[in-house]
Amino acid sequence: MSQTQRKIRIALPSKGLLADGSKKLLADVGLPVYYPNPRAYIARIPLLPEVEVILQRPGDIVIGVREGSIDFGITGRDILLEKGAGDERLLELHHALGYGKCTLNVIVPGDWAEVDTLADLSEYQKELGRPLKVATKFPGMTTKFFNEETEIPIQVISAEGALEIAPTIGYADLIVDLVSTGTTLRDNQLKMLEDGLVLKAQACLIANKDNLKNSKETLDIAIMLLELVGAYLRAKEKLGIFANVRAENEAEIAEKIFTKDVISGLQGPTISRILTRDDESLYSIHVIVDKVELHKAVREIRSIGGSGVIVSPVNYIFEEEPRELAEMLSALEEA
Repeated sequence: MSQTQRKIRIALPSKGLLADGSKKLLADVGLPVYYPNPRAYIARIPLLPEVEVILQRPGDIVIGVREGSIDFGITGRDILLEKGAGDERLLELHHALGYGKCTLNVIVPGDWAEVDTLADLSEYQKELGRPLKVATKFPGMTTKFFNEETEIPIQVISAEGALEIAPTIGYADLIVDLVSTGTTLRDNQLKMLEDGLVLKAQACLIANKDNLKNSKETLDIAIMLLELVGAYLRAKEKLGIFANVRAENEAEIAEKIFTKDVISGLQGPTISRILTRDDESLYSIHVIVDKVELHKAVREIRSIGGSGVIVSPVNYIFEEEPRELAEMLSALEEA
């Protein structure tokens, strides 16, 4: 079935943390996914009747988008770079969706007391007198990392399932694997090398480049997704603060605000005159701040004479032209 004869397809992970995060993200941006049958692999987004949701394994999502049978997909960036690195048919629309975070690391047995860095690992290999056997689910990135970051000869062993047992049973000397919390490593007496970080990864949004170029409807969906997701993620860690300030005029308040570290806002404060019954010279200010800076922001507002502070969540921050959207359009023009 050609692209023009079918619905636009978005592939989501079928299970696990990536699946849960993808479902939540789409719901949070106003595009909840409806699953008519929990055992089926097809779902839909009621607000987008022209779109069909396909539930797949993260690795299969990369393949489907690469081959063009799927238009968009959410997968792990680690899987994208392993299975699709350098493939011009794939276009990464957003590389950091904010969930599914993990790292890909070089991991050695905990009883290798003298091996804590890549330099230590190199010395160990020289003493061993043979290439180190490295078990991993990411042979491409593992080979690239050792070739570019070290001079250590290795033998890559592609493996699936739990890799933590590989050094214990002896089919590998060390592993390169994903780490989320580190608990599994500790339970299996393993440790990460201090400078053995191969990749920081999280969920990402990808698309088939040719499908975007050849279908205006598909491109319109891409633009909508980037606008909504980008605006939501920009706002996620922000808060809006309203407060009343007495002053002679707006300029007096702005001058005080610009001396502060936090409440100067994204570009500057919004200042509005409050029409009081007794014609009091009272103004309302509105600023956007990082959530982690809330207490400092309140203290700064009080220091300029602010009172009646109200704090509210920020749902979306739409830019004039989101960076991710500009990058997509530029990539399509170059193709």
